[in-house]
Amino acid sequence: MDLSMRWLSDYVDIEDMSVKDYCSGMTMSGSKVEVYETEGAEISKVVVGKILSVAPHENSDHLVVCMVDVGAEQPVQIVTGAPNIREHSVGALVPAALDGSTLPGGKKIKKGKLRGKESNGMLCSLGELGLTLHDFPYAIEDGIFILQQETDKELIPGMDIHEAIGLNDTRVEFEITSNRPDCMSVIGLARETAATFNLPLNLKEPKFKGIYGDISEMLKVSIENKELCSRYCAAVVKNVKIGMSPLWMRERLRASGVRPINNFVDITNYVMLEYGHPMHAFDIRYISGNSITIRNAAEGETITTLDGQERTLKSNMLVIADAEKPVAVAGVMGGEYSGIMDDTADVVFEAACFDGASVRTTAKTLGMRTDASARFEKGLDPRMCVPALNRALELVEELGCGEVVRTVIDCSNGVDTQKKAPFDADWINRFLGTDIPEGEMISYLEKLDFKVENGYAYAPPYRIDIECKSDIAEEVARLYGYNNIPKTIIRGVAAATPTPEQVFSRKLLSACTSLGAYEITTFSFISPKFYDKINLPADSKLRNSVVISNPLGEDTSVMRTTLIPSMMEVMARNYNNRNAAVNLFELGNEYIPGDSELPDEPLRLSLGMYGGDADFYSIKGMVEGIFDAVGIEDAEYEPCKGVSDAFDEAAAFHPGRCAVVSKDGVALGILGELHPKVLENYGIEVRAYAAKLNVPEMMSAAVLQKTYKPLPKHPATTRDLAVVCDDSIPVAKLEKAIKDGIGGKILETITLFDVYKGKQIESGKKSVAFSIVLRSSEGTLTDEQADNAVKKALKKLSEIGAELRQ
Repeated sequence: MDLSMRWLSDYVDIEDMSVKDYCSGMTMSGSKVEVYETEGAEISKVVVGKILSVAPHENSDHLVVCMVDVGAEQPVQIVTGAPNIREHSVGALVPAALDGSTLPGGKKIKKGKLRGKESNGMLCSLGELGLTLHDFPYAIEDGIFILQQETDKELIPGMDIHEAIGLNDTRVEFEITSNRPDCMSVIGLARETAATFNLPLNLKEPKFKGIYGDISEMLKVSIENKELCSRYCAAVVKNVKIGMSPLWMRERLRASGVRPINNFVDITNYVMLEYGHPMHAFDIRYISGNSITIRNAAEGETITTLDGQERTLKSNMLVIADAEKPVAVAGVMGGEYSGIMDDTADVVFEAACFDGASVRTTAKTLGMRTDASARFEKGLDPRMCVPALNRALELVEELGCGEVVRTVIDCSNGVDTQKKAPFDADWINRFLGTDIPEGEMISYLEKLDFKVENGYAYAPPYRIDIECKSDIAEEVARLYGYNNIPKTIIRGVAAATPTPEQVFSRKLLSACTSLGAYEITTFSFISPKFYDKINLPADSKLRNSVVISNPLGEDTSVMRTTLIPSMMEVMARNYNNRNAAVNLFELGNEYIPGDSELPDEPLRLSLGMYGGDADFYSIKGMVEGIFDAVGIEDAEYEPCKGVSDAFDEAAAFHPGRCAVVSKDGVALGILGELHPKVLENYGIEVRAYAAKLNVPEMMSAAVLQKTYKPLPKHPATTRDLAVVCDDSIPVAKLEKAIKDGIGGKILETITLFDVYKGKQIESGKKSVAFSIVLRSSEGTLTDEQADNAVKKALKKLSEIGAELRQ
């Protein structure tokens, strides 16, 4: 919202206040100022000049030499080639840029010679002053700006051009939030100004005299959709005179960022800016049947709007129609033949209130957001229709541009928009941390037109944003001064604590980082082609993905059911960027369609690495390090072959270098070297390794609470044990058999120290040797106790086909 300070001074006396103080005060009271700008600030040393003589240039066919009175002791000579400055221009008043003057855009004017004749400045056109024909319609576009006497202030040579043409207003730009549509007006900001600086507000009720006549004989109005149109007011102006608006009106419109057009269009824009209520003017000739109906458009109905575009309407759009056709899109824009033309004789003024949500939906669908729709969509007060209409009629009579019919049409649903909220001074002080007396609070609210009665604060009708007592506290706080509210310690104790899931996730992130991995975050949307790139079986349940209804593209058309493709994409990108080695992890969700409308979203941890010394045992070591950090003990690793049903992603891994890790029969994850075909699909020409871990299952298996174990008091006993078994039996299975046989009471550690295959061992067999450390917390173990423990271990080993090596 651009506010003209000269316009504002009609309502609040701020002449003695600097614009900086004004902007600061308004911002602190809640009306944020973005920037302020003074018109014509770039223009200097440009004055009113009176042409005393015009003579042809001796050395040019199109240049003339002018003697110009600029208020100095002697006239100055200025050479110009403008076609409208000739002998008949003697006596004309023009803008004269003197030697050393500055024009918009930083253009400097210096005296010099043109074809041998000295020129001590320049006569200016509209464009050179940063103006257009909309600002001064009587001027010409390609010639010198000939000034006309438009006000009581006499134009005299030497008068500063800013003062002469009213190019000295200051424009303040406000950022108006969507909950304060009342501030999108001069009067609304004047109310805020008066309350902020404790100044009187000079508001006058608009009045007009009118001529005798009955509008009901000229126009009929009916509202079909009363939910979307709460009020519609109309008036008729006869024998209109279309012409240029007075200078004061054009100045204010220009300062507010609106270009002047003609007196009737300018009146509607002027009232919209002043009262914040959009208006429209119709040429009554184009209202078929002299009737107006506010109704929903028929599906597929069309209208050509003022911008010349044909619009196809939908049945949920509200229109203003005559007896045959729509003449305007309600709250957005008028129709092609509803505008004011040079030969218009009789005009219908409209001031209405439409549903904000409907206007916004219509404007967005049609792609035609306007100043009117921007105001309606925020919500306006139906009670402002009549004052806005009366103000427009008052201006018509003030400008002498028509005869106003005395009676008006007012179709209202009687909707009460006034809001109220509880007023509790003690609660407000506790809420703000202040000690403001109740009487002072009430005075603040009364400055804003609130009324406090019977424990409630009644908001003025135009304050549609008041909903609860916190809103009342805000009004008190902003007038009391946010900077005056004392600093206070937060009362109460913050009870927010992370959930167990959040605690566990943070432990995982910390563990991965401490193991040297870098975190990545990828999109949950992937391409269905990614499943082929990781060799996912055609009948895999993971191919059943949630499909995006409005995807950004095919590459982001489904929700991922596995994190492996996302990790592969990042590793491939790093490889293509010639990163020699990477170690990555991602904590993210998979999206598995289920029985309900929404998919299941299990949390997963993916790992990926290549380069350097990375091998199968590196990725396995990462998983073991993570397990150790979160308290998962005795996890079991088995080859993917035979147990790959737990993970469809097994096809993405090398069949002989892949393992499934589990705990107590529950699969926790899969890890290993990636399949050569998968690496080829992603353009990775080195061995790469990945893992996917199921976070919920890991959390169930984890022991997060650490148990204190005292240092051992008794010595340990060591036994070496070598067994012979089939080459196909994993060492981990042998280790588990030893643990099961001895038990956890006295078994401290098992360490593998030798695996042998050779001449002394039968073909297809291998010798595996372990060092076993035994210790009891109750006393020193005897040889008999240690031997019995080894015998139990050998018994368990024999059950899986491992015998003591002789």
